[in-house]
Amino acid sequence: MSPRRVRADAAPEKAQKAQQGKQPGQGKQAGGAAGPRRPSPAVALLPVVTMFVLLGVGNIALDLPSEPMILASAVVAGLVAVRLGHSYEAITNAIAQKFAKVTPAVLILICVGLMMGTWTAGGTIPMLTFYGLKIVSPQMLPLTALIVSAVVSLCTGTSWGSVGTIGVAFMGVAAGLDANLGMVAGAVVAGAYFGDKLSPLSDTTNLAAMATGVNLYTHIGHVLYTTVPSFLATGGVMTVAGLSTDVSPDASPQRLRELTDALGGAYDFNPLLLLPVAIVLAGSLLRRPSIPVMLLSSLVAMVNALVFQGISLADTITSAVSGFKTTMLTAPGFDADSVPDSIVSLLDRGGMQSMMNTLLIAFCAIAFAGIMSLTGSLDVLVERMLRLARTTGRLILTTIATGLLTIGVTSNGQISILMPGETLRGVYVKRGLHPKNLGRTIEDSASVVEPILPWTAAGAYMAGTLGVATLDYLPWAVLCWSGMVFAVLWGFTGFGIARLGPEEQRAMEAEEGVGGAGPGSSGTEASGGPEVSGGPGASGGPAGNGPAGAETSRDGASDGDEAARERASAGAAPAASAASSASPASPASSSPSAPSAPTAD
Repeated sequence: MSPRRVRADAAPEKAQKAQQGKQPGQGKQAGGAAGPRRPSPAVALLPVVTMFVLLGVGNIALDLPSEPMILASAVVAGLVAVRLGHSYEAITNAIAQKFAKVTPAVLILICVGLMMGTWTAGGTIPMLTFYGLKIVSPQMLPLTALIVSAVVSLCTGTSWGSVGTIGVAFMGVAAGLDANLGMVAGAVVAGAYFGDKLSPLSDTTNLAAMATGVNLYTHIGHVLYTTVPSFLATGGVMTVAGLSTDVSPDASPQRLRELTDALGGAYDFNPLLLLPVAIVLAGSLLRRPSIPVMLLSSLVAMVNALVFQGISLADTITSAVSGFKTTMLTAPGFDADSVPDSIVSLLDRGGMQSMMNTLLIAFCAIAFAGIMSLTGSLDVLVERMLRLARTTGRLILTTIATGLLTIGVTSNGQISILMPGETLRGVYVKRGLHPKNLGRTIEDSASVVEPILPWTAAGAYMAGTLGVATLDYLPWAVLCWSGMVFAVLWGFTGFGIARLGPEEQRAMEAEEGVGGAGPGSSGTEASGGPEVSGGPGASGGPAGNGPAGAETSRDGASDGDEAARERASAGAAPAASAASSASPASPASSSPSAPSAPTAD
């Protein structure tokens, strides 16, 4: 054989070896230094286990602050990163990138504190509480709190803002009526997150659509399949629980009159005090950016404080920065020392500084998440879980587990949407499932679950703002955990599961680079198309309408695997005959393709 022929046959082998050398953890950096390695599953799990142990023992059992626990977990993740070959500069850059991604959410959070302080100083929240005490009965209070919080959150696009404003007002009403505070807080949280998931102004809703590559309003429409049943279930629970509530003797008309008299004597109520609410609602309907709308609403509330409540300019600005105090009120005949404690706890709150505690938790969690993202530890854990996801129902279960893992580890709603969305989108496309299924499941298992986890930023904020421990309102916030139940139910029954048409799937596969012959299409995932409840390309006809499609949904991937093996055998026969007639160098040139399948793991 000529040297030219040998070099030509050896070229593909050299090219494939060079390509393998560029894979993460196997290549060389410039100058010959070894690049960072990919973590093994045990190494990837180490920081996660550390965080859960520290938070479980320190924060939950010993009631220690969560910030040091999260920072300690970040240190462990950093040590793992250094061990894997990452530099200190790379670690700090990864953390900085995560901070940059959540900056808009941080600004919204600060604006929420601003609104809480100024709405209280201007009389908006006290006015809502005043009329709430007059018209809301103890039996209808939980259901009313659920519905009104949902409407406000839908219009404002921020569950945190809804809880910090109208939610606080409902807690004041609940305190005045001696209602179950955990139940009312659960209704407020559930309603606020229902509206948030359906609001085009919500940052997390936009992130979910962006991470999965789905149109915003397409995503919102698909979310209805799980959020509406969850909302109705929550409403049913609140109705039954409210109607079965016995009115406490302390919640007598005399006590209610004392509370309303205290609010009426402290503030000058008039319709103009509702202007801040109207501005937020109008901004939502006109689809204006959230932050400017919130700033304008706060500015109008500050004018109300100066003009109608007689609060000094210095105290008005102070209420915006460090929070409102009842001692700032100057109404004739008002005595701050005689105000009931329930009114003081309602009014003395807000200000941008009140959000710093929550931001500190978020910053610590973001530092941990940045390091985990740099090392690829979450990717490794997700890949392991996907090995069991051989049907649509199992894939939904895996997505839920991924969302819970991510929100539990990172304690950040934005990161818990972006990571699973970016990681799993190609898997859904390859299985013939529309990515909007992924976006909906991420919302059900991460965004909505976040406020019922005590160590997350949302859990800490809800508990601090409403004055009720997270575990006390968790059972009543039915929407926050029942969405996962409906997601799993729809996944195994096929109801509400959107599938891709052949052309649409091929277009998305080309965009993702996850075609049938691409990486990760070996073994289990290669037969994923036929396995998913008779999706496009399933044996037994289109959409799995024939008996074979039904058999696939019952018995997992048995038929799909058999079809895949037959296709592989059919394709292998011509290849084998061609190889037998080829020169001796041909088998050598094809041999590197054999181990390519395990690299997907």
